Amino acid sequence: MTDVSIEPRTGGLPLDSLACPRCDGALDTAGTGLHCNGCNITFPVLGGVPWLFSEPNAALAEWRSRYQYTIERSNQDAVRARNEASAATRGSTRNRLTRLADARAAFAAELSSILEPLAGQPSDTAVETHLALKTRLPPGQGIDTYHANIHRDWCWGDEENQTSLDLVRAALPESPQNLLLLGAGAGRLAFDLHRTNPNQHTVALDINPLLVFIGANLAAGHPVALHEFPLAPKTATDVALPRVLENATPAAPGLHWVLGDAMRPPFQAGAFDALVTPWFVDIVDQDLATTAARINRLLEPQGCWVIFGSLAFGSPEYAQRYSLEESLEVIADAGFERPDVTETTIPYLCSPASRHGRREQVVTISAMKSREAEPIERHTTLPDWLVRSNLAVPLLSSFETQAISTRIYAFIMSMIDGKRSIAEMAKQMEEQQLMPKAEADAAIRNFLIKMYDESRSGMRY
Repeated sequence: MTDVSIEPRTGGLPLDSLACPRCDGALDTAGTGLHCNGCNITFPVLGGVPWLFSEPNAALAEWRSRYQYTIERSNQDAVRARNEASAATRGSTRNRLTRLADARAAFAAELSSILEPLAGQPSDTAVETHLALKTRLPPGQGIDTYHANIHRDWCWGDEENQTSLDLVRAALPESPQNLLLLGAGAGRLAFDLHRTNPNQHTVALDINPLLVFIGANLAAGHPVALHEFPLAPKTATDVALPRVLENATPAAPGLHWVLGDAMRPPFQAGAFDALVTPWFVDIVDQDLATTAARINRLLEPQGCWVIFGSLAFGSPEYAQRYSLEESLEVIADAGFERPDVTETTIPYLCSPASRHGRREQVVTISAMKSREAEPIERHTTLPDWLVRSNLAVPLLSSFETQAISTRIYAFIMSMIDGKRSIAEMAKQMEEQQLMPKAEADAAIRNFLIKMYDESRSGMRY
């Protein structure tokens, strides 16, 4: 990686290390962003952080939607808590609910402040253009999904952070020059690794803008206000805690932040001599063999890959739920020497204000690149019939099942008029020859229980 003068559009990251996430071509500066001449597309820089998603407008539109949803949900939670406080007869309960209501409203304002770079960014791109690369954000990740991890990184003390740093640092070469963290989260590990070797370029990439903007601000020495909502509060006061995340010592030059998708990494081949994937390989929707090949491409010859985390694969494919032994074989097959492994039990997400916390037996795997991996196809998540509006939608067996279920659900909902009982609805189900009355009674009751529970718990992204 050739060092160049600090470029504000890349956050100081040497431009020749970056690549277009669509075609892997070189990027150039253009106005306030970065441009790929081959794709004729400009990638914006938001809050000083390059926004290097393969379809930047689509990613921006979706993250803005998730951000706005989270704001609205938090404000609704505040109203709900305030209404319940008004109805509470016990003073202590009323105080707790009032505290929670105030905190949820403040949390919405805090998110708006942190995510201000996302606000007001227009997008008039056609839907098919958004989908053209067949990519999308992880459906289960909301803006605040990793809310607890933020406080773990920057608020709860050093025990877990120091232990993680020690394990990862021991697995890395002594003084890497160009280090990449994929799935860097709120950035504490990246910050600590850079602090131990301030002469290196350290690049922290994550897909979630809340995590990256918080990490970038704290690394620069700017405090961030963000309420904590412990999972199992120890006291009534702990139900909601105003926190100011602070970092007294700003990072030395050379720590860089990138927003993008690790499955379409926006970096040149061989740009790094060390790469860390913390709590990453077992949660991404991608086979470990494919992930390993992508990592291989980013490393220079003899580059080091460190895997850190619990290694608990949850793939829907049983064959891809690898054991530790299988994982080592998969890594070796992707062009790495036989990896070194350590296993350590560490505290995990133990808030001092919560009764909930656990200990994880984590693995730290260190593997040196010994050869180039076989080329792999560019990552996609969507089939052609979802991308192009003029193709026939296949009648998948799962669609057929869902279609029948949907018709039944719609029929049940159409019978809810404030007058009919479950027994009367079941009789109509039988008359429509949808199912026997005895079965229909139980089915309708279970359906309504689920609807009722969801109405009480509130929808979550």
